[in-house]
Amino acid sequence: MGKATVIPFGPQHPVLPEPLHLDLVVEDEKVLEAIPQIGFVHRGLEKLVETRDYNQFIYVAERICGICAFGHSMGYAETVERLMGVQIPPRAEVLRAIWHELSRIHSHVLWMGLAADAFGFESLFMHCWRLRERVLDVFEKTTGGRVIFSVVKVGGVVRDIDEGQFAEMKRVLEGIKSDYRQICNAFLKDASVKNRTVGVGYLSREDALELSMVGPFARASNVNNDARMLRNGGYAYLEGFEPILDDQGDCYARVKVRALEVLQSIDIIEELISKVPQGEIAVPVKGSPADGAESSNVVEQPRGECYYYARGNGTKFLDRMRMRTPTSQNLAGMVKALEGCDLADVNMIVLTIDPCISCTER
Repeated sequence: MGKATVIPFGPQHPVLPEPLHLDLVVEDEKVLEAIPQIGFVHRGLEKLVETRDYNQFIYVAERICGICAFGHSMGYAETVERLMGVQIPPRAEVLRAIWHELSRIHSHVLWMGLAADAFGFESLFMHCWRLRERVLDVFEKTTGGRVIFSVVKVGGVVRDIDEGQFAEMKRVLEGIKSDYRQICNAFLKDASVKNRTVGVGYLSREDALELSMVGPFARASNVNNDARMLRNGGYAYLEGFEPILDDQGDCYARVKVRALEVLQSIDIIEELISKVPQGEIAVPVKGSPADGAESSNVVEQPRGECYYYARGNGTKFLDRMRMRTPTSQNLAGMVKALEGCDLADVNMIVLTIDPCISCTER
């Protein structure tokens, strides 16, 4: 019987790109307990609602995280629109949903590259990020930005997409789908990938429910929760949307769910392009949120359900703006999945929750 030792993991780590610090209580090569410590990149962004009006704050919300940038701007805008009773045009709703699904593809493919790097598959990492560049090219042509887009505003969107751009988007996505299937085969069928992921970091469905897991992390443990099923905004135009689930609950299942969600997002975008309504892309928004008015909203970010809350005070400055991000919700499940694992598997398990510490600490 060995003696328990505490080993620090992070916040700087050669494999993990996120500044997450864990104190690992280890006996021999087994992790008995993981104690997370966060706060290294806290920026106090929610406090800025006191000095930035509700139109300006959308640019702050977008900078909570570079990877989830579009989802945060959309989630914030929808929350303020509910606060003020604003109904945006149907075309703006669908355009937002299309960009949001493009954001999900870019996030998942980026994550798959990082996962490939974590288990030493360098060429697979390069192929994933090569595909991601093609998604960012679509963003650049339709929004003008590659990471921060600034295309959402309270009341709609600031740029339209014309028929020629839609046709180009479909052509690029079809090309991505063809190349992506080869990458999927590498992730889901390669023996070296399975050796590092199958049976590693298991989280049961009961634990996922008990700890309120969200996103692909939860769906890989057969928890059927996806905020897109609420059919808010542009998602109301989808027919027969069903989340991708797996019941294995290990690292391989989490890789599989994200891998298949990329193909699902491509199908969603193609369906929405065929249903984009004509009309305006924004409505004028005047006045300020009423004193004491409150609203909330949920958006299915690439990492899971993100909850937004806003409260007005009668001025153009919000009284409170709160985001509960998916990674902060999933930290408890990550700690549970780490219990009893081999020390060598820690980085793989941490990566498969797709942590976004920038979102978590805001």
